[in-house]
Amino acid sequence: MSPTSSSTSSSTSRRFRRTARTGLALALPLAALAACGGGGGGDTSAEAGSGKGTISVWAHQGQKSESEALQSAVKSFNSSQDKVKVELKLIPETDYTKTITATDADKLPDVLEFDGPTMANFVYTKKLAPIDDYVSAKTLGNATDASKAQGEIDGKHYGLGMFDSGLGMYGSKKLLDAAGVTYPKGVDDAWTADEFDAALKALKAKDSDGKVVDLQEGSGYANEWGTYGFAPIVWSASGSLLKDGKAEGALDTPAVVSAMKTFQSWKTYTDANTDGNAFAKGRVALSWVGHWMYPAYSEALGDDLVVLPLPDFGDGPKTGQGSWTWGVGASSKNAKAAGAFLDFLLDDTNVGAMTKANGAPPATKSALASSELYKQGGPLQLFADQLAKPCGDSDIGKSCVAVTRPVTAGYPVVTAKFSEAVNSIYGGADPKDALSEAARAIDRDFSDNAGYEIP
Repeated sequence: MSPTSSSTSSSTSRRFRRTARTGLALALPLAALAACGGGGGGDTSAEAGSGKGTISVWAHQGQKSESEALQSAVKSFNSSQDKVKVELKLIPETDYTKTITATDADKLPDVLEFDGPTMANFVYTKKLAPIDDYVSAKTLGNATDASKAQGEIDGKHYGLGMFDSGLGMYGSKKLLDAAGVTYPKGVDDAWTADEFDAALKALKAKDSDGKVVDLQEGSGYANEWGTYGFAPIVWSASGSLLKDGKAEGALDTPAVVSAMKTFQSWKTYTDANTDGNAFAKGRVALSWVGHWMYPAYSEALGDDLVVLPLPDFGDGPKTGQGSWTWGVGASSKNAKAAGAFLDFLLDDTNVGAMTKANGAPPATKSALASSELYKQGGPLQLFADQLAKPCGDSDIGKSCVAVTRPVTAGYPVVTAKFSEAVNSIYGGADPKDALSEAARAIDRDFSDNAGYEIP
């Protein structure tokens, strides 16, 4: 992935969708996701089969470099042995999740890729099987804890990824120094919310228009970016999008309301970034975004670029995580062969080639440790440090950083209602009212669907 500094705001949004992989089709109505293929069923296990023969594989067709890396991996697998042959089908990214959703379980392939937050819904609708018996212990053991947290339900693994994602703040050392702003060196000394506010004020005093930060406003907030980008504020304020199956009392606590009121106050310092160049062109000193902007920002700023954690609202800095992942179709008749392909796909060679193609953090321990970008001393070590302290989706506290979005079949309604609240709050709505309304709507939906429990 090599976006240029002349990209528009719409292409910034596309970069988020393509590389962060944080819920592309979650704008689909929840009913559409839950209804297809039946719902609420028990665990569905694929048939082991002979471990030989032809297996079908579906994947999204994203940016060219990613598709080429995957096609190369398939070609190498097929030529490396003569027991299993993979037939790969690429489906356009904009249609991919909708295609899986609309396809009956018995028509799905042996191996399929899926966006991480949709996994629980596909387990709920009996479209995915546990992979623990089919991938090797080495493959499972080499997966990062953050990656495994995204793909696990009740101790069973349904998905493993080649790459992950992460959030942070990019800064211009020159502009920060000129304003006399001292900035964090890593996760352990993240700005507090008050210190971040003070930094914004100091930067504003040295800026002609007072707009000193980019919050990716051009991507909009009533979408998955609203959740992925700003749920870390909720988590850092000791809140949660969902706790024990309920949003009320987790999403709308006084601490979360206060934190989101602080978020609302940042609008006065925020460049609308309609051209997508606010940070790269030096109009702002800070940009709140993810790993996927590093290529463009490093090209534009060079040695002036610094990578910072998000601010701490009391319970430690937090980031989202999670991305596209791989699993086995519940109706597969040859899961042993599917597992053999996944073992190959998730080795260092293929994970390295894929993450070189898209710039994302590797989701395996060995590839992450050797990555030029993410290894100790690398320019994006901060993102690796964050992912090394995973919270999962429920045990969120001061000692962890990378939080998995709620692993529930009801995630589409959680993200829809929360992102609507984020958008409303940024637009001036009362944070308490907006969060309480979102929490009530989420809880009503969960109540109507028996909590989306997966037996």
